[in-house]
Amino acid sequence: MKLISVWFDFVDLIFPRCCAACDKSLIGNENVICTSCRIALPRVGQDSAAAEMISQKFLSIQEVIETHAYLLFTKKGKVQKLLHALKYKGQSEVGVEIGFMFGQEMLENGLLPNADLIISVPLHKKKLKSRGYNQSDKLAEGFSEATNIPWSGNVLERAKYTETQTGKTRNERWENVRGVFVVKGDVKDKRVIIMDDVLTTGATIESCIEVLIEAGCTKFFILTIASAQH
Repeated sequence: MKLISVWFDFVDLIFPRCCAACDKSLIGNENVICTSCRIALPRVGQDSAAAEMISQKFLSIQEVIETHAYLLFTKKGKVQKLLHALKYKGQSEVGVEIGFMFGQEMLENGLLPNADLIISVPLHKKKLKSRGYNQSDKLAEGFSEATNIPWSGNVLERAKYTETQTGKTRNERWENVRGVFVVKGDVKDKRVIIMDDVLTTGATIESCIEVLIEAGCTKFFILTIASAQH
């Protein structure tokens, strides 16, 4: 074991692994995100104003039982850097690691939803081909690994290609995603977690919920990695 440890130390010296949040070298058993950043990443407290704002977005949907966001998104902050690495730099391992951290902390704090399935918000095939993976799949994969709640990236399909939501008003976002999702799996009577990366207006998730209710879903738990305050 000591020989293996020396070998990994040597590899880290020649090919240093860097923290996706701060770019400092990872040491020892650190993986993707350094210990310092894991501790310092700004969490969304359960009783915080941010948590209240998130729940308000889905008050009109009685099937939504709980809403949770993990981290606070700020411009040029570490959370933005992590999500940028996940979405635009091909670092899919960032998503798995953050998802695992989120699931682990919800489990430890007794906040884990009583859900049957995790459903990730899908990308259109065109964008999926360009990016190589769906970032929400990676988040769901990590969360599932930590909690043992099964996940699926195939239950929902984004059937229409849409413009980016960035810069749009709430109404424009809703119109942009209206009718773009279709259900491909059996979700009748299931309690599901909907997993996405960043919550802004909630229009995309609302559109997902609409078709899932029509397909027979009974309860929803909205989980996002970050909340963007707008």
